[in-house]
Amino acid sequence: MANAFFNVPKPVNEPVKAYAPGSPERKSIKKTLQDLKSKTIDIPMVIGGKDIFTDNKISMHPPHERKHLLGTYSKGTADHVQQAIDAAMEAKPKWEALPWEEKAAIFLKAADLLAGPYRDLLNGSTMLGQSKNIMQAEIDSACELIDFFKFNVQYMTDLYKEQPDSNPGMWNRLEYRPLEGFVFAVTPFNFTSICGNLCAAPAMMGNTIVWKPSSTQIYSAYYLMKLFKEAGLPDGVINMVMTDGKVAGDECFSHPDFAGIHFTGGTRTFQFMWKTIGENISKYKTYPRIVGETGGKDFIVAHASSIPAQVSTALSRGSFEYQGQKCSAASRAYIPSNIWNEVKASLVKDVKSFKMGKVDDFGNFINAVIDENSFDNIAKYIDAAKTDKNAEIIVGGGYDKTEGFFIEPTVIVTSDPKYTTMCDELFGPVMTIFVYEPEDWIKTLHLVDTTSPYALTGAVFSQDRYALEEANTILKHAAGNFYINDKPTGAVVGQQPFGGARASGTNDKAGSKHNLLRWVSMRTIKETFVPATDYRYPFLEE
Repeated sequence: MANAFFNVPKPVNEPVKAYAPGSPERKSIKKTLQDLKSKTIDIPMVIGGKDIFTDNKISMHPPHERKHLLGTYSKGTADHVQQAIDAAMEAKPKWEALPWEEKAAIFLKAADLLAGPYRDLLNGSTMLGQSKNIMQAEIDSACELIDFFKFNVQYMTDLYKEQPDSNPGMWNRLEYRPLEGFVFAVTPFNFTSICGNLCAAPAMMGNTIVWKPSSTQIYSAYYLMKLFKEAGLPDGVINMVMTDGKVAGDECFSHPDFAGIHFTGGTRTFQFMWKTIGENISKYKTYPRIVGETGGKDFIVAHASSIPAQVSTALSRGSFEYQGQKCSAASRAYIPSNIWNEVKASLVKDVKSFKMGKVDDFGNFINAVIDENSFDNIAKYIDAAKTDKNAEIIVGGGYDKTEGFFIEPTVIVTSDPKYTTMCDELFGPVMTIFVYEPEDWIKTLHLVDTTSPYALTGAVFSQDRYALEEANTILKHAAGNFYINDKPTGAVVGQQPFGGARASGTNDKAGSKHNLLRWVSMRTIKETFVPATDYRYPFLEE
């Protein structure tokens, strides 16, 4: 048994590879994409370390290439969810008893595997399965997930080092126990890194996991499980089930050992989960931890002093990278009339220059939205804007799902600051702009604050420091991640802990020790070295 206090390797953010023409990484990922597309795979559930196949096979197709078959996955039932719970509970005693440094070593190894031999696999599967260009995949499935693994190990050790003071004659200690039960991880399609972290963060703290990935992210989820296995994660610590969300939820939320949920997804889904947990609260051994990040109606607001080129670039990148399918993507903007013509001209020029198509053509900035349901929903809003007197589409507005679910990046200008696309979360490549008069700056800030129930990300542009402070004060609760003179996307682990409040979630800040704290239950231990032998206190003396 080791007797030492261990220092873990100092985490450094993973460098983002450029994939420039002629680079070795470009050649390598191109080959991986070809290899992945040349075969079909049958993806099992993974329960207790065993591959579980069913006869209910669901086909997987790239959103940008509907006719191409990547493979199938085995859809499970409620029985499989129960098996996953049983496997998690069986693995729990041995896993939580494993010394923390051994757990740390597993995830540090996972980080290095992902930086090396698994980089192309995770990037390539994310590109094909979720329709991400190479840059969006690189910063997500490679770099951010590597950062989550490495920085969370550091945060874990920092947390364990936080100990209380002790007066003479006693020793006070804090023990950071895993939760008493299993954690249910429900993950989204849009970020492979989020999927990995929602499982890994609670597991690192000694918990065991039942994981239900999104049906549109299962292709890369399969390689994530391969990564965990090769890193040495014991069987049963993370169990992957592929069922309908309600099926998994019904089993997990009715189980007495349910100890917490780690969720990223839709607002209504999260609210329904919270309600269900509340209704079942008397069934549980402990009060479950509820950690969730949901939607956003993220904003960019520009002051009259803003530099037009900076604002337009933030709109182009912040609205349309990954087809606007980021919880942090800007989808509403407030631009003063004095700079609007310059911003408009630059923005329209940028959007018209975007190339759209398959991910294996690296010249394409825009790819497909995730599935037909998303496509149809976004198209409905675009069609409504085409005929609404309060809206004008200044660029984009086209869509086609013949070969893939392609929607042109679309910019709507509205005369109504409460127009539907200024309020509703579309989760696609649609930006709506309201042009205001410069003298209405303060009024506009209050408008930004009150238009949406969400409070995830937001950005303000200004060269006027007084204006920035006004925005910072009025919009204090409007965004959990607030950006000054930058687009509201691209949070980096170790630099900008991520999460929002209001309808956007519990703001437990992924990529920080504050999130890890939710996956432990602290025990205070006080040891007195020489206990008292007389009940009498000095005040009792005459």
